Amino acid sequence: MTIVDNRKAFHDYFVEERYEAGIMLEGWEAKAIRAGRVQLKEAYVIVNKGEIFLFGAHISPLLSASSHVTPMNVRTRKLLLHAEEIKKLISKVDRSGYTLVPINLHYLKGRIKCEIGLAKGKKQHDKRATERERDGQREAASAMKQHRR
Repeated sequence: MTIVDNRKAFHDYFVEERYEAGIMLEGWEAKAIRAGRVQLKEAYVIVNKGEIFLFGAHISPLLSASSHVTPMNVRTRKLLLHAEEIKKLISKVDRSGYTLVPINLHYLKGRIKCEIGLAKGKKQHDKRATERERDGQREAASAMKQHRR
């Protein structure tokens, strides 16, 4: 079940491969995410010292968050993957000009997971072509809908 999608990822990038990663959260963050108070619009994934981190994801704390915790809305959160997957991703990012983008946050067996994508950036003309194609599909669907009546 999807919690939040990063629609901007598919607008700005060609996503070629997808990986599912665990995410290290504090208690108040997990509660806030379950309440739907998370945003991935400006988030991105960085590689640092052989580890992968989610940077820029905004999690708004609940008003009922613990009084002994000082919540930080935007902080770097570590993503958990198998060592082989991390090595593969790092090599592709370094050599092939790929980038890592967060695609969505979702539940898997009660746990919060982050889906990341190995992607290449789109040029401006690619974005326009994608938009034109989407508009054409929408028009065709509406024409078929009217034709059925």
